Amino acid sequence: MAFSSHYLRFCSLFFLISHSIAQTSFRPKALVLPVSKDASTLQYLTQINQRTPLVPVKLTLDIGGQFLWVDCEQGYVSSSYKPVPCRSAPCALSRSKACVESCFSPPRPGCNNNTCSHLPDNTVTSTGTSGELAQDVVSIQSTDGKNPGRVVSVPKLVFTCGATFLLEGLARGVKGMAGLGRTKISLPSQFSAAFSFDRKFAICLTSSTRAKGVVFFGDGPYVFLPGIDVSKSLIYTPLILNPVSTAGAFFEGEPSAEYFIGVKSIKINGNTVPLNTSLLSINKEGFGGTKISTVNPYTVLETSIYKAFTKAFIKEIAKIPRVKPVSPFGACFNSTFIGSTRVGPAVPQIDLVLQSNSVIWRTFGANSMVQVRNDVLCLGFVDGGVNPRTSIVIGGHQLEDNLLQVDLATSRLGFSSSLLFRQTTCANFNFTSNA
Repeated sequence: MAFSSHYLRFCSLFFLISHSIAQTSFRPKALVLPVSKDASTLQYLTQINQRTPLVPVKLTLDIGGQFLWVDCEQGYVSSSYKPVPCRSAPCALSRSKACVESCFSPPRPGCNNNTCSHLPDNTVTSTGTSGELAQDVVSIQSTDGKNPGRVVSVPKLVFTCGATFLLEGLARGVKGMAGLGRTKISLPSQFSAAFSFDRKFAICLTSSTRAKGVVFFGDGPYVFLPGIDVSKSLIYTPLILNPVSTAGAFFEGEPSAEYFIGVKSIKINGNTVPLNTSLLSINKEGFGGTKISTVNPYTVLETSIYKAFTKAFIKEIAKIPRVKPVSPFGACFNSTFIGSTRVGPAVPQIDLVLQSNSVIWRTFGANSMVQVRNDVLCLGFVDGGVNPRTSIVIGGHQLEDNLLQVDLATSRLGFSSSLLFRQTTCANFNFTSNA
């Protein structure tokens, strides 16, 4: 069934804003969630409070995920759970093309007759299934950009029920995934519609497994101790829409929910890496290009790009003795010969050149190198094989201590490069409330 964009936009605003206003007259300008790094899986985790009575639900964060999905098979109990009916406004908004007419068990969360169905997927293991679209209460802290403020709630946040087996490969205790992608039912879209703030969010991942990073929903300021508003120094690049979905399971004709940017070339120490630049654009089948990922712990490069990149890096660092590579990395070095700087190990800087030579995303040692042993540093990029779906996947390690702002309304990405230069980190948001 085809819906016009005007109809969808009307549905989106009408259904979300009329049904999801916070239960107080207080309207937050932005919301905030803490993000931690799991030491064993290197996944970035957050927690929302959902259901009636409220339950803390631990989730793996996926910047390009389509929506929030949680396991409804085990222990989902809530008096405010509502399945989304087929052919309803929230169903249309989700762009679902599936309807479950009869469920072969007594009604329960995840199994009800005549409900809209969607395709939750575990993007860590690339497995997908189908699941019931539903609504339930979610509560979250507001923020003024400096501190957390009072808790607000969205009474009917749309999410998808996943199956327990989808949790395989996710960090311990995780009950689903929090999708921040470019869909009408991702968390940023729903939060901005519920409280009528800007369709923007910002993410700042910490490199520490003991401290917390942060996700902001809404516009800046984004203030980190000692009082630095990082939103003032963002560099911007357009987001590119991949016309073909990159999800593990999707409806035909859907564009990708992931965030792609236009990398034109890669430089190491100012020298351009020779590579097949046709791999840097997205073809009509949706292959190629560069995307941002929080589920890949390290940046993944198509084989020919990886080989050229690694060779160029080794050439620039020729005086440093190599050591036997440590999986999953291909180039490792004796770190006793590498000095240190404010922005990590003293190694050649890596530049992703974007829409022009003056717009570059610069990566320093803290984000390019990984300490695998006391005396061994490895180049933190991995080989993605021949003909992968996406040529360059910028992974978590390269994003840490960088603030990224996604503006869904204007389709652009703001990035800060390393906050270590500004003498702050992503772990420096003050989560102690001043309210």
